Amino acid sequence: MIKVKHTAIPAREGAIGVISDTHGLMRTEVLEVFRGVDIIVHAGDIGNMLIINTLEELAPVTAVSGNTDSGMTAVFLNETETFEFGAFNFHVRHDLSHLAINPAASGIHMVISGHTHLPDLKKKNGVMYLNPGSAGPERQKKPISFAKVWLQNGCLSVKHFYL
Repeated sequence: MIKVKHTAIPAREGAIGVISDTHGLMRTEVLEVFRGVDIIVHAGDIGNMLIINTLEELAPVTAVSGNTDSGMTAVFLNETETFEFGAFNFHVRHDLSHLAINPAASGIHMVISGHTHLPDLKKKNGVMYLNPGSAGPERQKKPISFAKVWLQNGCLSVKHFYL
């Protein structure tokens, strides 16, 4: 079953698994790291719905379609999702260059994107921007990576994982 949007997950502490650009490839290492997370975010270019089904065996999934998603993947998923986890608001969009909102003015604490296949974390105008990189097939010698976000003591922390 596909769960593409969550209105709120009350949490004082917890973890979010963040992945993007799987392009149809689910790595067992990702599943091991994501075991025990409260929610998983897939920031697009999923490849096929089996990826979402596999992730949902671990935790509820919030996912968006990417520029290469087609067929059932594109039909079932929106281009953007916004959700709340604890006291924090998250906005997900595959390609950050198509961001159609002002995150700071919208009360967003973290924007999650993919598309570039490059892991990144930066802060701008009080908003964190996280790109987990690509966990799919290796492309152009870019790293294979994904991320995990922790909510602890009222703060967000992020770690990228590299394979």
